[in-house]
Amino acid sequence: MGTPELISPRSTRVTAAKRLARRNVRGKERRFLAEGPQAVREALGHRSGDEPTLVELFTTVEAAERYAEIIGAARDEGARVHLADEATIAEIATTVTPQGLVGVCRFLDTPFDRITAARPRLVAVLSNVRDPGNAGTVLRCADAAGADAVVLTDASVDVYNPKAVRASVGSLFHLPVAVGVPVETAVTGLREAGVRILAADGAGEDDLDTELDRGTMGGPTAWIFGNEAWGLPEETRALADAVVRVPIHGRAESLNLATAAAVCLYGSARAQRHG
Repeated sequence: MGTPELISPRSTRVTAAKRLARRNVRGKERRFLAEGPQAVREALGHRSGDEPTLVELFTTVEAAERYAEIIGAARDEGARVHLADEATIAEIATTVTPQGLVGVCRFLDTPFDRITAARPRLVAVLSNVRDPGNAGTVLRCADAAGADAVVLTDASVDVYNPKAVRASVGSLFHLPVAVGVPVETAVTGLREAGVRILAADGAGEDDLDTELDRGTMGGPTAWIFGNEAWGLPEETRALADAVVRVPIHGRAESLNLATAAAVCLYGSARAQRHG
């Protein structure tokens, strides 16, 4: 059995994949990187419009043997599969310790009007969220809570940032995500679709327990989550039907963004199931 032929690290395909670490290139090419077996496996089960989301896959020989079913499925879907040495994978990947698989995927965001047309019952809106890890984690929380969509405003981080993709742990491929939507447009569109708008803010007049006790959270709901450092500005809070804080029963000063989002989304999910 001969030595498998490896793609050259100077190949145009390798160069093109490496450039996807930059936001402007991702936007121009409408491609992004999905690293590791979990993300690649989830990408394989997704389609962008009428086409498979996974376009290309770089893999070490060892990873190709370990994840033979992923490699086979990628080839079956028409993705180009390139064998590469570990140094080449490390150049493409953005992680410190790559797992031997890096996929190139088509953008998969959903037009905002398609989300509202589907009459969603639970939506997370990320307004001015700048940390990619937080954005990906909130997306994962929304997926776990059974949300119908996530909306990132035009002032938020790029959801295709490699850190955001990793933090979503595959959830990016599970639910509709709209990007670049002005917060006013998001609120207006969701309200017209019959969705109640709640702004999550530590200085909210009502707390989550009170909302749940009132029985007001059983209907379609969108939560607006703000910037990690300064929360939601007054003009955004004014757009909401209510400004709600997560109650702090102990001595902690506050909750981080992803934790607060999980509590709020699960509160709504429970109320809707029992509504």
